[in-house]
Amino acid sequence: MFEKMRLAVNPTHVIVVWDGGLSAERMAVLPDYKAQRSAMPNELKPQFNQISECLNALGVAEHCADGVEADDYIGCLARQAAGAGWKVVIASADKDFMQLVSAGIGLLNPNDKTGAIWGRTEVVAKAGVEPEQIVDWLALMGDAVDNIPGVPGVGAKTSAALLKQFNTIDSVYLRLPEVKSEKLRDNLRSNESLVRRNVNLVALANVACDWNPDQLMVRTVNAGKLRSLYEMFGFNGLLAALKAQQPEQAELI
Repeated sequence: MFEKMRLAVNPTHVIVVWDGGLSAERMAVLPDYKAQRSAMPNELKPQFNQISECLNALGVAEHCADGVEADDYIGCLARQAAGAGWKVVIASADKDFMQLVSAGIGLLNPNDKTGAIWGRTEVVAKAGVEPEQIVDWLALMGDAVDNIPGVPGVGAKTSAALLKQFNTIDSVYLRLPEVKSEKLRDNLRSNESLVRRNVNLVALANVACDWNPDQLMVRTVNAGKLRSLYEMFGFNGLLAALKAQQPEQAELI
């Protein structure tokens, strides 16, 4: 999957970011944050070192920091890179990243067979709101994936309709009498504190990140090491492609 995305984007700089644990700030606000997720399978744990070996042989940087969620770190790097004039592509199926989409930041969903890089148009088509409204959209409806409850009776479509009418959460509550449904109006009123809390939970946090373009530059592939790894993993297709691309180097072990 990773190699397929790299071929599609052909980036000059790449980094793989790992979760370093749950955010202490989010846990303090919502102790049940992501609590419904099952523990990592024991069979998966030893594979991380092998994945790291593979990334190193591919010449790809990686990062993991204790207590820092990958989403937040990726958001920091993406904002800094876009601010420096770079074209950024975030490869992830996580809907939280839609809040970052801009002229300089696009999304590549590994599960999207079209291989399209999402921009503003695709975000609006998917969520029904602009990228700048994604945080409010998620805050209203909640996020079951992260165990964040939303306003009862408010799903993706109702949340989008509210923001289409009122634009922001602040405006929703300033103009609450304009909400036509009495039940919806009451649910919004009685859950305002939950909605305000959710904004802080779903917005990507401002964490410190090491913005060093030289460290993100794709390095020369260690074809010999990759061949050994691909043979061990049984990645026959990748092994054949490696031999076709670098036949001489692939023979060196």
